[in-house]
Amino acid sequence: MTLPSTPSILLVGCGKLGGALLDGWLASPTPLHIIVVDRHRSSSDDTFSVVRAASDIPSTFTPDIIVLAVKPATAEDAISALGESLGSRMQKAALLSVMAGRTCAALSDATSKSGATLPILRAMPNTPSAIGAGISGFYASPQATEEQTSLCHELLFAVGDVVRVDSEEDLLAVTAVSGSGPAYVFLLAELLEKAGEAHGLSQTTARRLARGTIYGAGRMLDDMPDDAADLRKAVTSPNGTTAAALNVLMAPDAWPSNISKAIDAATKRADELAG
Repeated sequence: MTLPSTPSILLVGCGKLGGALLDGWLASPTPLHIIVVDRHRSSSDDTFSVVRAASDIPSTFTPDIIVLAVKPATAEDAISALGESLGSRMQKAALLSVMAGRTCAALSDATSKSGATLPILRAMPNTPSAIGAGISGFYASPQATEEQTSLCHELLFAVGDVVRVDSEEDLLAVTAVSGSGPAYVFLLAELLEKAGEAHGLSQTTARRLARGTIYGAGRMLDDMPDDAADLRKAVTSPNGTTAAALNVLMAPDAWPSNISKAIDAATKRADELAG
């Protein structure tokens, strides 16, 4: 399947993640014909249109890619409504899901019940996508064409980096590491700030120091080719202050064990949600 020079994108759901994707697409030089289905969004302009429900999708619109960005619990209802509205036009699209907890098999079953058999692609973006600094794990089922896969990759790349995985099962670990990962970093910032306050710093000063440190360290990780372990060693003088702190954090029953347990727990929960 060869996609047109101006692909038609149907975005179903325009909450935080869907809105971040839309903002990225609108800032992209790639020409797109975009219709958004979201009952809470009212604004539109010359570059995209908004309808409140699937039944309001114009009869002249045939999507090349349907991006499903609704809550997982409403996915089947959303797909059913699309089937009723689009009819045979739905058959010409590929489905890109950015939801957790819905496998390709489950989504394929839902689309079949709606009267269409669509290639399924899945992605797990994270919340920094809202500022164009996200990273997405991306999986394309074998049924997706090269053109569909490339376009979906480009749509995700508009809000950050994209890492393609070969197995859908890998998305479980992606969810645990990068999907949930921003929360781990936010927790570190929260704890550094509280520790700074406990040692006499004002809240404003402790917050600036904690956030500035995480931002700077993140920039170094992104800009420099060194392994994280090498960067850590480079700032750890023998018997210095950093070494004293790391002796606590790197104790066998501290970060090495707890981070591993945390990722295991998140991966297990992602598997449970996937059914």
